[in-house]
This record gives sequence, C-alpha cells and structure tokens, in this order.
Amino acid sequence: MTARDRKPSRSLRAALALAALGLIALPGVAAARTASAEESARIAESVRKQIVKLPFYTIFDNIKLQVQGDRVVLSGQVYRPSMKKSVARAASRVEGVETVVNNLEVLPTSFYDDRLRLALARTIYGNSVLSRLGFQANPPIHIIVKNGDVTLEGVVNRKMEKNVAGIVANGVPGVFSVTNNLVAERI
Repeated sequence: MTARDRKPSRSLRAALALAALGLIALPGVAAARTASAEESARIAESVRKQIVKLPFYTIFDNIKLQVQGDRVVLSGQVYRPSMKKSVARAASRVEGVETVVNNLEVLPTSFYDDRLRLALARTIYGNSVLSRLGFQANPPIHIIVKNGDVTLEGVVNRKMEKNVAGIVANGVPGVFSVTNNLVAERI
C-alpha cells in the first residue's frame, strides 16, 4: 500500500470539511484570514484616500469599492467620463493592488441633468439644517442625477438630516423621483 492509496482518517476529513466551511479554525488558517482581512482593509483605506484626493471628484460622483485580496472592484456612478479612468488609475497605484475591475457607470450628459444637479446642490446645502455639511472638504451628501431621477448617497449624522435632504430634493422643480440612500450614523 502506497501513501497515495491511504485515505485520511474520518476525523481528519471531518475537521477539514468543517474548516472549509469556516465552522472551526485550524492553526494558521485563522491567522492567515486575519492578516488577509487587515491587508484588505489597508488597501481599501488607501484606495479611498487616493480617490478623495482626485481634483475633479465632486458631490456628483458616487464611487464604491470592494477589495478582494489584491483585486479592487469599483462600482457606482461618475459625472465626467474622464473620472472613470482617473479613479481606476488612482486605485491601481496603491501598493498591494494587482487588478482593478472598473464597473463605474458614466452618467449621461444633458443640459437638463446639469441644471438639476446645480439646483439640488444649492437647495440641499443651502438648507439651514444641512448647510454646515456643505463646508466640509468632501461634503457627505452625493447627488446622482440620471435622466431626471435623483439618488442621494452618503452618510449623515442624524436621521433628521437624511429626511430633510430627501424632502428638500423632492421639492426641486423638474425632479422626476428621489431615492434616498443616505445612511444616518445616529437616530
């Protein structure tokens, strides 16, 4: 009987199966998973910082990223066609990133949508409840306009700010619909 002919014991096979399902941790496997999670978090933060530093990144862009090992997947919407390439280039320059999958959608250009973007920004950040948010270097409410439909993305402090932003956006003339995806950190 050769080593190849020998089968692992039942208990070893059961332990390997449970480890593969993540139900138990084998020595060394948990440490590798933690190191991988820490590395992914580091890469995500580095990519985020690079994107925020881009000169034409505005409140009219909504960029989401997902890190899978050494691969970064970009999704969301950008206002300018050149931003799609700039974001991918910025992500690829981060140490540890081998592959960038660029699934960013370039929003259609139209005079109507441009007018709505400006009106929405003035109305939202001009509101007395939300005006202090507009003074930040990177304001938290991102306004995505596509063919007259508006989506609000980002993170605000309170649920009241989320509700006010949605109500104010609905009041802008010419807006067909508003989807409020804002996340409130506190109630």
